[in-house]
Amino acid sequence: MIRKEDVFKIGQFAKPHGIKGEIALVTNSDVFEDSDDAYIVCEIEGILVPFFVEDYRYKTDTVILLKLKNVDDERAAREFAGREVFYPLDEMDEDDLMGNMTWDSFIGYIVVDDKYGELGTITDVDESTINVLLQISHQGEDILLPAAEELILSADHENKKLTVSVPEGLLDL
Repeated sequence: MIRKEDVFKIGQFAKPHGIKGEIALVTNSDVFEDSDDAYIVCEIEGILVPFFVEDYRYKTDTVILLKLKNVDDERAAREFAGREVFYPLDEMDEDDLMGNMTWDSFIGYIVVDDKYGELGTITDVDESTINVLLQISHQGEDILLPAAEELILSADHENKKLTVSVPEGLLDL
């Protein structure tokens, strides 16, 4: 059984492409480049289900057209439209992982600052402004931390822990 902590979000399916079962995946990840037996994971009725990638091709820098095994027509591909797409953590090496994860992938991670200690758990990601913000539940209140790679010192994916260095005064806002 696949668990949520064993995968990370790489994007979301858009609409079917053509009549042969291809579907557009909107993503910033290039996870399929290094894998021969690639598979993705989608949540179907509350269960994470793997789907093997038969073929793929890039349509643009952020859209990959995927052909999944046993998805052979537009009607079957339409069932995937709008679904979030996940990729297994164990298929990635640590160096490539950070570049392929979306900020949503860090929901549930505990945030620890190098000076202030444990800040809390990431509960949401706010992408409504130009600056993406991590919403952290801290002692019954929410604090917002800019989602900036330069603030992250390390990410322990196995223990779901993000070590950061918060700039002086940011937590006082």
